[in-house]
Amino acid sequence: MTVDGYIPTESEEQKMLFQWAGFSEGRYPELRLLHHIPNGGKRGKAEAGRFKAQGVKPGVPDICLPVARFGWHGLYIELKRTNGSKVSAEQKWWLAMLEAQGYKAIVCMGSKEAVIAIQDYLEER
Repeated sequence: MTVDGYIPTESEEQKMLFQWAGFSEGRYPELRLLHHIPNGGKRGKAEAGRFKAQGVKPGVPDICLPVARFGWHGLYIELKRTNGSKVSAEQKWWLAMLEAQGYKAIVCMGSKEAVIAIQDYLEER
């Protein structure tokens, strides 16, 4: 939260995370593989139908780092804003199923928490 009480949106938090990742590729070259999975957002019925037919599924985490580390196949992050967001039942299901398949799958409240989680994952902290 900023001084004036503004809480960045999930989209803004994600932009900040990917900006950090771009700046940090020198230290962590693996960050070039970090990507967003565009499953969320509001869509009209026709577009939602097309996306569903193409394999879009509700609850899939927002961000993936397909880099194996310390026994994990990769890292999935469900990114939320720092305040006022909840994890849906579908999101909880996906996080549990991904963990069962050998992925680290976590929820981060804001970009700062996500940065720390990624650094911890890459450095085994």
